[in-house]
Amino acid sequence: MYHVVIPARFGSTRLPGKALADIAGHPMVYWVWLRACQSSAESVIVATDHDGIAEAMRGYGADVAITRTDHISGTDRLAEVVEQRGWSDDTIVVNLQGDEPLMPEANLAQVAQELVAHKTASIATLSEPLAQVDDLYNPSVVKVVTSQDGTALYFSRAPIPFPRAGDEATVLTLRVAQRHVGLYAYRCGFLRRFVTYQPAAIEQLESLEQLRAMSYGEVIRVAQAKQPVPTGVDTPEDLEQVRAVMRG
Repeated sequence: MYHVVIPARFGSTRLPGKALADIAGHPMVYWVWLRACQSSAESVIVATDHDGIAEAMRGYGADVAITRTDHISGTDRLAEVVEQRGWSDDTIVVNLQGDEPLMPEANLAQVAQELVAHKTASIATLSEPLAQVDDLYNPSVVKVVTSQDGTALYFSRAPIPFPRAGDEATVLTLRVAQRHVGLYAYRCGFLRRFVTYQPAAIEQLESLEQLRAMSYGEVIRVAQAKQPVPTGVDTPEDLEQVRAVMRG
């Protein structure tokens, strides 16, 4: 069994208030919550520090956890929820971002099962093949490389693996390169450790929080997503795309 926690904050650099942005007559975070409720999760909790989000989601009958306003990341917010609920170190929590209204619910169960199946891992996440060459060089598209058994070796905004030998190598790279999907499952014991870790240099350089965990020796499992992952909502353009999908 696993729990889903949806960190939902009101502030956003590129799209302020996006958690409450209207999509087909409901706030975006409602659709994220509904997806999670359709999964096999034992419980679904919306974690927020914003009264408007809490009020809106309670109106739908959602379980809402009020968290502090000073969290640097969604992972820190999850750790607070873990303490509020008193979950054991072995309990598995899936972090579903509040801007992923189209995330297939099958992927939630998949990422949780990765931790069930691999006892030495602290974190599990998903990936999928890169769609095009431009994605390899796009710093907004996070890439991941793994060992043969699916253990993460590194995450980067840079092109990894790097095609040294020109166009032919680039084509080959696209056959093996993987885009990281920002869906995570954590053991609660890891979350309790994570909030004690100091930020790592590689984390700060890449602006990728999972590199802090790796720098402290935490094992991350990576599996290919069972179902394709549609775009999340980071920009006004993303929001319009999701609205179009929902209208369709």
